[in-house]
Amino acid sequence: MSRRIIPLTDVSAVPVFSGPAHAPRGELRDTLSRPLRDLRISVTDRCNFRCVYCMPRSVFDKDYPFLPHSALLTFEEIERVARLFVAQGVEKIRLTGGEPLLRKNIEFLIERLASLTTPDGRPLDLTLTTNGSLLARKAQSLKDAGLKRVTVSLDALDDTLFRTMNDADFAVDDVLHGIDVAQSIGLAPVKVNMVVKRGTNDSEILPMARHFKGSGAVLRFIEYMDVGTSNGWNMAEVLPSAQVVARIGAQFPLVPLEPHSAAETAQRWGYADGSGELGVISSVTRAFCGTCTRARLSTEGKVYLCLFASNGHDLRTLLRNGSSDDEIATAIAHIWEARADRYSQLRGSARTQAEAAERRVEMSYIGG
Repeated sequence: MSRRIIPLTDVSAVPVFSGPAHAPRGELRDTLSRPLRDLRISVTDRCNFRCVYCMPRSVFDKDYPFLPHSALLTFEEIERVARLFVAQGVEKIRLTGGEPLLRKNIEFLIERLASLTTPDGRPLDLTLTTNGSLLARKAQSLKDAGLKRVTVSLDALDDTLFRTMNDADFAVDDVLHGIDVAQSIGLAPVKVNMVVKRGTNDSEILPMARHFKGSGAVLRFIEYMDVGTSNGWNMAEVLPSAQVVARIGAQFPLVPLEPHSAAETAQRWGYADGSGELGVISSVTRAFCGTCTRARLSTEGKVYLCLFASNGHDLRTLLRNGSSDDEIATAIAHIWEARADRYSQLRGSARTQAEAAERRVEMSYIGG
């Protein structure tokens, strides 16, 4: 049976099949034979931070037109889409934003998603990424709802620098307290993500490593990326992960660790004295497009197939026009099977430079 590629915005063109609506688990693959295993769901486009590399205040000011509540997917709609993605092979769901803990009653959504299982009966790996500002007060309710783990974004230990980077005058001690609370109640292992900008916060690499070494948290250093069009990205501000590892290794000897899975984005390093591990995510200098198994669902129900995409595939219209589960599952299958994205591998090519001139989706809209 021939399958027609769905135009990015043409949801009405989704064909209806009389046979199975989706491929059996493990058979849904894109044009580069990458399976669908991970789904990142943005639950809000709003954030209470204005981090310079994500939501700079010069763009996201008091007049910025955030989405109205009616445009957001409801929890019921998110659960329905998530269930259909799980049927297609998704094993891990991460809730993102914006700042996901700003979404009212987020615990209700977590409870719904925590009840989903893979076709062979395994529970999902359900996680959430947060800036940590509300984590201390909400950690227990998140855990009680069924959340497994949290990832916390933290770009500096120096309080003055941290307040400058978040541009919201938020204290670093409050984020550290949230991490401590999350660890104490079992939302662990907590992962701590530091975006490294050369000349801005790279002086914090060793203090961060020293602080989290032996803490049980897994610190990960992320190369500053050219996501969206509003952060003024410049290659000169990228500090290659190899240099991060070298700096830390000079103080604390490191040994390479095997990845947990082939699709893992971080290269793992363990402290030679056995006091924990850290990771580096090198999407600029060491692209991992070839093993990327992630799809992203935006706050208003568009599926994006790459963090650097310009266009999404509209599922909200299908959800709200009476389409059946089979029809939506078919759309998901078409979207993934047509996927050819590998922006980071092609970064710098003439084609990719031309695409970069387009207005790419902002990270605050679809999560990291």
